[in-house]
Amino acid sequence: MTLFTDDDRPETPVEGERVAPSRRVIAGWVSIGVAVVLALVLALVPAPFVIEQPGPVYNTLGTDQAVGSQPSADAKQLITIPSRTTYPTAGSLDLLTVSVVGNPDQRPSWFDIVGAWFDPSRAVQPIDEVFPPGTTTEQSNAANAALMVDSQQDAIAAALNELGYRFPQNVEVKQLITGSPAAKVLKTGDEITSVNGTTVTSVAELRSAVTANGAGKPAEIGIVRDGAASTVEITPEKMQGQVVLGIGAGMEYSFPFDVNIQLNNVGGPSAGQMFALGIIDKLTPGKLNGGKKVAGTGTIDNTGTIGPIGGIRQKMFAARDSGGASYFLAPASNCDEVTGHVPSGLHVFAVNTLADSLAVLKAVSSGSSTTGLPTCPAS
Repeated sequence: MTLFTDDDRPETPVEGERVAPSRRVIAGWVSIGVAVVLALVLALVPAPFVIEQPGPVYNTLGTDQAVGSQPSADAKQLITIPSRTTYPTAGSLDLLTVSVVGNPDQRPSWFDIVGAWFDPSRAVQPIDEVFPPGTTTEQSNAANAALMVDSQQDAIAAALNELGYRFPQNVEVKQLITGSPAAKVLKTGDEITSVNGTTVTSVAELRSAVTANGAGKPAEIGIVRDGAASTVEITPEKMQGQVVLGIGAGMEYSFPFDVNIQLNNVGGPSAGQMFALGIIDKLTPGKLNGGKKVAGTGTIDNTGTIGPIGGIRQKMFAARDSGGASYFLAPASNCDEVTGHVPSGLHVFAVNTLADSLAVLKAVSSGSSTTGLPTCPAS
C-alpha cells in the first residue's frame, strides 16, 4: 500500500549528511539566547534608579546602637541631660531610618530593581530625585549630616518649649543667595523678628508670612543687627513656584541647660519628633508610653509643628519588623503615602503637632481607647 506520493515522501538522510534543525528547535535556541542576554542585562547593567528599604531602628530611650544589633561595650545613651534630674523610662520611642541601595558612583542592577518592585517594604526612586544632578555622594552625605544636627537642635527646643522653659530662640539669616532680593539688604547673622509687623518665631512662620505678602510687593522686614533693631524693605520674588526673600534661614538657640544627643552615621531631619518625645520622657516622671513600644517619624520645629518626611512606607515596615512596635506616629501631611500601605498589626496615628503626639501617648499609656484619635483616611 502506498502511504506517500513521490512529492511528499520523507527524505531518508544519506549517511554522513548533516540534517538542518527544524524551525521549532531554532526558535527554542533563539528564545534561550534572548533570555540569557536579558538575564545578563538585568544582572550587570546599572539602572538609573536607587532602592529605598527599611534601615536600622534606634530607641531614643536607649543607646546609640541599632535595635537588635549585637550589644557593645562602647554603646552610649542616645539622649543624656547631665545637669538635670532624669526619670526611669521603659518600652521604646523608636526613630526609624531608610537605607538607600545605590548612589551616583554605584548604581543597582536592573535585576535588583525588578526584585524591589515586587517587595512592598521597598521602593524604587529615580536616582536624580535622591541625588540631585551635580551632587556627589560625599556632598549628599554632608548635607544630610547638617540636617540631622539642625533637627536635633529643633527637637530640643520643641521639647523644652512644651515643658515650659523660656530661652532665647531667634530666626537668623544663615545664607544669602547671590542676586536675590535680600542680598543687597541683609547680612549673614541678621536676626529676623517680624514681617509686615507680625512677629516670627520660627522658620515656618517666616515662610508663611513671606508667602502671604506675595511676590512683587515690598515687605517690611524687622531685623536685629549687632544688637540694634531696624526695619528694612525687601520685595520677595517667585522662585521654583515659591515666594522667597532669597535667604537660607535657620534657628539660633540659647538653651537653659545641655541636652546631648548621640547618634552617628544617620542623616536627615526626620527623627525630630522622636528626639523631642524622648527628651520629654526623660525629663518628666512616669513613662510617657506606658512602657509600650511606640515608633514614629517626622520633622519638628521649635514650635512643635511636625512636618512630612520621605520613605514613610519603609519606616512603617521597620517599626513593625525590626522594632516590634504596635503604634506608629506619622505626620498627617504624609497620609497620602500611608493610606493603603499600613503593615498588618501596626496602628498608625496622624499627628500635626507635638501636642497631638502627646495625646496619643497618653491614651496608649493609660490603656484607654484610641478610637477618637486622628488617623489617616482608610483606602
